[in-house]
Amino acid sequence: MAAAAAAAVGKRVLDTGWLAARSTEVSLTGEKLTTTDPPAADPDPTAPWMHAAVPGTVLGTLLKNKLIPDPFYGLNNESIIDIAKSGREHYTFWFFTTFHCAPAGHQHVSLNFRGINYSAEVYLNGHKEVLPKGMFRRHTLDITDVLHPDGKNLLAVLVHPPDHPGAIPPQGGQGGDHEIGKDVATQYVEGWDWICPIRDRNTGIWDEVSISVTGPVKITDPYLVSTFYDDFKRSYLHCTLQLENTSSWLSDCTLKIQVSAEIEGNICLVEHLQSYEISVPPDSVLEYTIPPLFFYKPNLWWPNGMGTQSLYNVEISVDVNGFGESDSWSHYFGFRKIESTIDDSTGGRIFKVNGEPVFIRGGNWILSDGLLRLTRKRYMTDIKFHADMNFNMLRCWGGGLAERPDFYHFCDLYGLMVWQEFWITGDVDGRGIPISNPNGPLDHDLFLLCARDTVKLLRNHASLALWVGGNEQVPPIDINKALKNDLKLHPMFESNHTTNGSGKYLSQDPTDPSKYLDGTRVYVQGSMWDGFANGKGDFTDGPYEIQYPESFFKDSFYRYGFNPEVGNVGVPVAATIRATMPSEGWSIPIFKKRIDGYIKEVPNPIWDYHKYIPYSKPGKVHDQIELYGHPSDLDDFCEKAQLVNYVQYRALLEGWTSFMWTKFTGVLIWKTQNPWTGLRGQFYDHLLDQTAGFYGCRCAAEPIHVQLNLDSYFIEVVNTTADELLNVAVEISVWDLDGASPYYRVTEKIAVPPKKVQRVMEMAYPKMKNPKPVYFLLLKLLKLSDNQVLSRNFYWLHLPGKDYKLLEPYRQKQIPLKIDSKISISGSEYKVRMSIENMSKKPEKANYISTMNLADANGSNRTGEEATAHEGHGSGLWRKIRRGLSITRSDNNIRTVEVNGADSGVAFFLHFSVHTSEPSYSQDVYKDTRILPVHYSDNFFSLIPGEKMAIDMSFEAPLGSTPRVILKGWNYHLDHAVTI
Repeated sequence: MAAAAAAAVGKRVLDTGWLAARSTEVSLTGEKLTTTDPPAADPDPTAPWMHAAVPGTVLGTLLKNKLIPDPFYGLNNESIIDIAKSGREHYTFWFFTTFHCAPAGHQHVSLNFRGINYSAEVYLNGHKEVLPKGMFRRHTLDITDVLHPDGKNLLAVLVHPPDHPGAIPPQGGQGGDHEIGKDVATQYVEGWDWICPIRDRNTGIWDEVSISVTGPVKITDPYLVSTFYDDFKRSYLHCTLQLENTSSWLSDCTLKIQVSAEIEGNICLVEHLQSYEISVPPDSVLEYTIPPLFFYKPNLWWPNGMGTQSLYNVEISVDVNGFGESDSWSHYFGFRKIESTIDDSTGGRIFKVNGEPVFIRGGNWILSDGLLRLTRKRYMTDIKFHADMNFNMLRCWGGGLAERPDFYHFCDLYGLMVWQEFWITGDVDGRGIPISNPNGPLDHDLFLLCARDTVKLLRNHASLALWVGGNEQVPPIDINKALKNDLKLHPMFESNHTTNGSGKYLSQDPTDPSKYLDGTRVYVQGSMWDGFANGKGDFTDGPYEIQYPESFFKDSFYRYGFNPEVGNVGVPVAATIRATMPSEGWSIPIFKKRIDGYIKEVPNPIWDYHKYIPYSKPGKVHDQIELYGHPSDLDDFCEKAQLVNYVQYRALLEGWTSFMWTKFTGVLIWKTQNPWTGLRGQFYDHLLDQTAGFYGCRCAAEPIHVQLNLDSYFIEVVNTTADELLNVAVEISVWDLDGASPYYRVTEKIAVPPKKVQRVMEMAYPKMKNPKPVYFLLLKLLKLSDNQVLSRNFYWLHLPGKDYKLLEPYRQKQIPLKIDSKISISGSEYKVRMSIENMSKKPEKANYISTMNLADANGSNRTGEEATAHEGHGSGLWRKIRRGLSITRSDNNIRTVEVNGADSGVAFFLHFSVHTSEPSYSQDVYKDTRILPVHYSDNFFSLIPGEKMAIDMSFEAPLGSTPRVILKGWNYHLDHAVTI
């Protein structure tokens, strides 16, 4: 009977049923709250108690209960009292919940907090425990002896803000007054040049809370390491873990490890199943190293764009004689070896994965959300977006978070290598203005404790590539020395160690590598040291503003081998401006022309508060939006901003790639997204809608790519892969605004060596007689054996000294289009394929050899195939909603819409969006009807006459909604909608 009543062994997350109250409004003690006077489960609106956001922050809870306005909307944040003015007590909160747990006689129960900011007292059934300070440490309490026999348990947690929340100077600044640097916590919360201050400094139970039921022996922090021999044909999986015997008697155990690989669907192949007999002394912790497990030709994990992200499921369990299963643990693990050294020829840091050099093209990451609403679903979208852009690295900036396991899980899944920094920034820790905290946080032991615990939390992830001591600063001497020692490489992972040998252990150190804290990844002391920027810590990252596109291709633009931060503009689409600001925020910047001819943009106060970066740099760069004609309103401004976003970010990555391995080893863009509704440095906004810069990056970062060097005007073919590119040619076509093709050529057959950039030929058209002042250029890299398009790149260009103002009247062109639509639905998840064909008549004189059908040539990654999507079939209701459309039924699943148009030419800058069927305005109040996020295989695209392209999109629709897919474009204004 006792066994039947026992609680199930394993972990249960406590993420529902939480209440919260401001501590100053609760007179009861923690003992009373968790014994005789608990709050009501459904509190009265007049009571201090409210429903809480756990995991989350105090501000998140207040917003959930509509007690504060949305701090990220308009200027709302200014109406929320800052902790510097209110005092810490104002943001000191009680959090309360109940849970059921009734363990059997020999079971043990732990209460686990994976992250609290900043310190707390925990009360359970009247018993008190104090949780020490530190945002980045785990807390585990043995609660076995204080659980109620009937299984009904009351839990209250009093959470205190950081000890040094600081104040915000009138001028703002990087990290406010820098006081937050005295604590081991996020530093961005005092505000930066890209975000407003977070009023509660992220106080709260911000990460997972759980209870774990085990038997007498539990498993703690297993560490998995793979080593390789014989050119990666042979591998060993190493594992060291701790077994804690919480009982008062000797426990005889059977430790089991199972390693399996998913073959297809839910079918798994078990590659190893081993067991070991172990005795663990009473009341002790035993470190045990499992004998290495041999694998022959394991499936390797590769970064995005280099191969498959193969992951094995490693499951470890311990059975105790006379008890049964006592504890279990599992983790997805990738067999791979990451090496990092300083490249002799460029001086930049170089990364190798499984022996292959990786040209780094990625971005800087702060965190997903400034109120720490960190959900698994949002993390999946965040990381998939980066994989869709063909990025291969994310840098977790030192002023933000030690990112969470869910973040790393999706980086493992999608192949994003991660550079993880510890919590040091130059602005806050000794190099900012005013200079403060030259010795970093006050408690160095606490910093190191949090660092070591973070390493244990994250070290099993294949995507984790390196540790870095800080942003634009190194840690204090003693912390830096300790981290160097703790994270020193095991000899088998040093750069001079090869995988060519045949012995089992070829290392000078016979210690199993899994016995290290982490000896498999490089530790670099700072983001501008040792192969990054100038390598010496000088401020040699950046720049962070608009550029002439051709500047990125100039040898003089950046001097050093690896730039950890280079930033640019990031205005979102107009719908996002309307959704995140009141109408007074919809006014566009004032364009003030200076005496030297440059334009200074003056944004409205709301844009200024949201950290808008102008599209001009007076004295250096003429306004890039004005090139297209003066914007008339918000929609016009944002549409032209998307044109600039696309051009800027494509040029940035193509410029860096043009110098691949000859001058540069990598670049990270500052930054890829904003954790709030900011107006700078982003490829998708806080509402999860992509800018055109997203697709400019996606184009430029293809593993195999054709591009135009905007400085030399030479066409280049990029091959970042490990295989030689053979039997290919480049098709070049120029198109004017009248729909004619004044230049067409196909190059001779070319070959591109692996990991090389091949200069093909100079673009002849601009130097020809009577070139058009504005023209379109389409480059296609073709596989000559079957004319398959390996890369497609569409440019709009103007002659030197000219501008794009001729595109303004081009908006009036009426280009005939044919649109096929197909949909599959599974529950609330939709997959839609829209095939668009430019029905303009093709010029007769050109003999095009490439296929004009790009239905299956939308890029190199899995865009449009949701990790959580399920295959399904269904037919939607397709209908026309505008005059000028005619419908032809093709079959039960496909509908065809033909858009009449009398003109011939390029269908320019087309883009899809997905909406509900509701109107955008109700009683003059704007309503954002977009369904977000949507994963598109491409967007902001153009089609030459006769060309056809398929765009795949996937999304989850709100319950009860009727999705509509809407097509718009520069010269397409019918707002064509397909209602599903």
